[in-house]
Amino acid sequence: MTTIELKNILIHQIAGINDKSFLNAIKTIIETKSESTIYKTTPEQKKRIKEGREQIANGEFFTNEQVEMEIDKWLNEK
Repeated sequence: MTTIELKNILIHQIAGINDKSFLNAIKTIIETKSESTIYKTTPEQKKRIKEGREQIANGEFFTNEQVEMEIDKWLNEK
């Protein structure tokens, strides 16, 4: 059985199900395996993302290595 055939069988079977809680369970399973997750962001989140991207474009960021060195320095001060 091909992937397309299996999808068509599942679509047909799901179309015949009227149990809302079961359909929600299927939806949850599908959402965890979906290749394209859509994130809903608030206007404030969009603003902060834009600001972050601008900072990166302007070179205003720390590398992971720099952050780890700063953490090590801070921990050794204690």
